[in-house]
Amino acid sequence: MSPAARRILVSVVAIVAAALAAGLWILRGPGPMAFADGPKVALADYRAADPTGVPASLAKANPVERGAYLARAADCMVCHTTQGGQEYAGGLGFKLPFGTLYSTNITPDKETGIGNYTDQDFLNAVHRGTRRDGAPLYPAMPFTSYTYMSDADALAIKAYLFSLSPVRATAPANTLPFPFNQRWAMNFWLGLFNPDTRFEPDASKSPEWNRGAYLAEALAHCGECHTPRNLAFALNSRRKFAGAVTAGWRAFNISSDKATGIGGWRDEDLVAYLAVGHADGHGTASGPMGEAVDHSFSQLAPEDIRAVVAYLRTVPPIISPDLPATLAPPAPASHRQGGGTADARGKVIFEGACVSCHGWTGESSISPFATLTGAWAVNDPGATNVAQIVISGTRRHTEGAVSMPAFGNAYSDAEIAAVANFVTARFGSKPSQITAQDIAGLRKQTSQ
Repeated sequence: MSPAARRILVSVVAIVAAALAAGLWILRGPGPMAFADGPKVALADYRAADPTGVPASLAKANPVERGAYLARAADCMVCHTTQGGQEYAGGLGFKLPFGTLYSTNITPDKETGIGNYTDQDFLNAVHRGTRRDGAPLYPAMPFTSYTYMSDADALAIKAYLFSLSPVRATAPANTLPFPFNQRWAMNFWLGLFNPDTRFEPDASKSPEWNRGAYLAEALAHCGECHTPRNLAFALNSRRKFAGAVTAGWRAFNISSDKATGIGGWRDEDLVAYLAVGHADGHGTASGPMGEAVDHSFSQLAPEDIRAVVAYLRTVPPIISPDLPATLAPPAPASHRQGGGTADARGKVIFEGACVSCHGWTGESSISPFATLTGAWAVNDPGATNVAQIVISGTRRHTEGAVSMPAFGNAYSDAEIAAVANFVTARFGSKPSQITAQDIAGLRKQTSQ
């Protein structure tokens, strides 16, 4: 090869390598806390109160008690428990665009659970997305968030799980088609999108902010639902907390945008929403968020909830262009007035099955939890959550919360579409145009 040809080849290789590196950098994006540009320090070098671990009230608790609190903060039980099944025994199905994944048994059963996991095995799973046999886990397990959890906290959770009674239960086989069923290929994904690094406090921020960051990012893994994903299904932190559709439900914008995020909420509204799943004038948690409140946030110490709020306040604002800048006021008291739809069935169904709890104005006389006025769900022109609430109902467990029965088996896809469109037309800022085909699609996405 001549010197000239060699120079050309080297130049081409360099250009291709640079293009690939740039493409990977663009695809990977910034880390979840990159927006906070203060100096990050190793946890051992942080001079203020340790943001990891448990609240002060549990500082002298034993590892199992600390682990129980941290497991609730990490919401482990919800994903590893089927409806009506034994806690932590796995088997919950996650319906993805390319098949269904089932959660694993994380009780200390030695044959079907994690009873043979050493401390290092457990850390490898939580931090690195790697099973005991060395095979990679699928990111339905939020290890890209849990990777920020301290070793001590992860091992406290292990201590708690190992204190439970072992349950012999084998999860159903995943139904992923080729090539998604090739676990070895996940190693490339892990190399690109799992930072495998622990939480580093921001020395320029308050201890409360750092505690909130640790809770929101490492334990509660808020971004897994509220941050949209890129082409490789990794979190796109360039649009951090801008909202996304997860498991067939819309997780709304929780950035500090004042119109379409939570920037206009009062601190007490945010605290109430996280603590009990309802904030007057803002709606009621349902679906996966309702579960997160019931089994996780409502179990946290008040100071931890306030820390999460303090952190959320600082997340840069991102607009959700499809959401209205102004929420609709209460609807007229008379059923003869207010928004209507072309399909008359919607109003008929609402009058027969819904009005007794929600009222014609949308302001419930039964319970604030049933009030529709001000809720993002009815102001979403996609009507995703309105439809899912009709299909699945709301099974709330927090004290004082009110549940709604499921109507998915009582009405057809077309009827559910009709009532969802009526609800958004009457109580929202912009009527939806959801179809029977959309409803059928939402049914398929709901976790089992």
